[in-house]
Amino acid sequence: MSYSVGQVAGFAGVTVRTLHHYDEIGLLAPGERTHAGHRRYTDADLDRLQQILFYRELGFPLDEVAVLLDDPDADPRAHLRRQHELLTARIERLQKMAAAVEHAMEARKMGINLTPQERFEVFGDKDPEQYAEEAEQRWGDTEAYAESQRRAATYTKEDWKRIQAEVDDWGRRYAALVAAGEQPAGEAAMDLAEEHRQHVSRYYFDVSYEMHRCFGQMYVSDERFKAFYDSMHPGLAEHLHDAIKANADRRSAA
Repeated sequence: MSYSVGQVAGFAGVTVRTLHHYDEIGLLAPGERTHAGHRRYTDADLDRLQQILFYRELGFPLDEVAVLLDDPDADPRAHLRRQHELLTARIERLQKMAAAVEHAMEARKMGINLTPQERFEVFGDKDPEQYAEEAEQRWGDTEAYAESQRRAATYTKEDWKRIQAEVDDWGRRYAALVAAGEQPAGEAAMDLAEEHRQHVSRYYFDVSYEMHRCFGQMYVSDERFKAFYDSMHPGLAEHLHDAIKANADRRSAA
């Protein structure tokens, strides 16, 4: 049984040009040729190609691969033992690399590259990454999510402190507005709803009025968001939902 150069290229996942090159340098000469001179590869050739590709995957240059395979004192079992040793060593290196990358990913999750002490200083007992995994699952394939990641990755501790200070100040003012009995459709409430939209647009990603409406709905339908806003003042989540809708209606009518 023998195979054409095209068939072997398909089997091995290499190009025909690569096989021609291996033949030209004497690394893998096909065991047979047709009457027309076309290359035909035997099962023994395929075994040798498999070993060549293994050593190439490990980074061996072609001249060293040729020495390894053409050593008259080497036997197949010795090659297998050597390959096993090399693979084991490589697996260990890759596992260490994977662990290092995973650690880096955790450190840069949501772009918040701060030490534990800095995070506490900026966010207090609030975890800014509490819903990071869920957010990635829900919106990870959107441009808005990608943009928020790009922006957040550039922020320093001072940037986060400024952003958090703005959030806290907005929350105090909105809580005071609700406590004073201001209506969601009133100018003051709609202005604060607009400030909320602009804050997200400024620091994370552009928020359209239609998207802001969706945010408002989420603030009352998702118990976690509702609890967050209601912690500022009872009923604030529902009030903000209505104010966001009123503000979007106001802007669309303008």
